[in-house]
Order: sequence, then C-alpha cells, then structure tokens
Amino acid sequence: MARVCQITGKRPQVGNNVSHSNNKTKRRFLPNLQKKRFYIPEEDKWITLKVSASAIRTINKNGITSVLKKARENGNVLV
Repeated sequence: MARVCQITGKRPQVGNNVSHSNNKTKRRFLPNLQKKRFYIPEEDKWITLKVSASAIRTINKNGITSVLKKARENGNVLV
C-alpha cells in the first residue's frame, strides 16, 4: 500500500503545474505521510502505521483505539 494513509485513506491527487505563460503540465499532490508507531494498551502491543499528518492529529485528539475502530469500519486499516 504505497502512499496511502492507513487511517484516513488519503491518496495522491492529480493536478496541473501552471506556468507564467499559462502552460499546463500534469503533477501529483502527495499526502504528508509519516511512518509512526502507536501503543495500544488494550492489546498491550505496538503497531506501525503509515499515516498522514492530519491522521496523527486525529489520533492525538480521539485516541488510537477509537480511531482504529472507526478506520476498520471504513475498511482502511490492514492491521
């Protein structure tokens, strides 16, 4: 699963580079992905996820357990 957030499912988007003379060439907008380890106290283990920066903020706010539960319902998490 390359360049896909395992929590939110964010993927690269496609757009254009626009020059001063208004020439357009294709480009990709990549998500800000980080490889991060999280501790799950209920299961007493560490997991490594490839998550976007916004997903890290969501985990900090809501907790890893509830975020993983919601991501599994959406079908995003492989762990």
